[in-house]
Amino acid sequence: MISVVIADDQALVRAGFRALLDAEPDIDVVGEAADGLRAVEMVRATRPDVVLMDIRMPGVDGLEATRRIAADPALAATRVVILTTFELDEYVFEALRTGASGFLVKDTEPVDLLRGVRAVAAGDGLLSPSVARRVIGSFATASAHGRRPEPPPELDQLTDREREVMALVAEGLSNDEIAARLVISPATAKTHVSRTMIKLGARDRAQLVVHAYEAGLIRPGWLAG
Repeated sequence: MISVVIADDQALVRAGFRALLDAEPDIDVVGEAADGLRAVEMVRATRPDVVLMDIRMPGVDGLEATRRIAADPALAATRVVILTTFELDEYVFEALRTGASGFLVKDTEPVDLLRGVRAVAAGDGLLSPSVARRVIGSFATASAHGRRPEPPPELDQLTDREREVMALVAEGLSNDEIAARLVISPATAKTHVSRTMIKLGARDRAQLVVHAYEAGLIRPGWLAG
């Protein structure tokens, strides 16, 4: 079973998501929260596989709640998916940097929500190539204003092949697609991705996209289209 906590200040939104998720035989909603503080408390109490987290909530917002969850070693197995009304929400990008595994717009199709929850529970990030472009564009804007973050020192531990693999992850390629591009086996591609994540302390592929830009492995406009 995939356990889920829903954090949103609108009761109707929580009820809608709960009804959809609880109808699935492999998903169980184990808690709800109307603000970020309660969300963190609920997550610590239930240790769910996935948290659906709204950003704009009273008191402690979803961004801070995500930061607290990602920073708690006891919650290392919990994945946060940001719920937002707009794809270009500036806070989405900060949430990805602080540990979110991706995001979904609130009006997403039910089948996409279910697919997303299952994907994140399986360890994948919800960050399509089109979303990756927006992440990079966001960092490009920040860089233009002198606010580009420094790359993590752990990047020095990566081999040339691991840097190459990280750039391909940022391009939005799956393990099978990376294997085909580099003419290696899917198992080897998966190993490279896993080792890269471990060395960088990345929770999932979504954070590898962020690290790839910070490392200069990809550049603004590289994923244009």
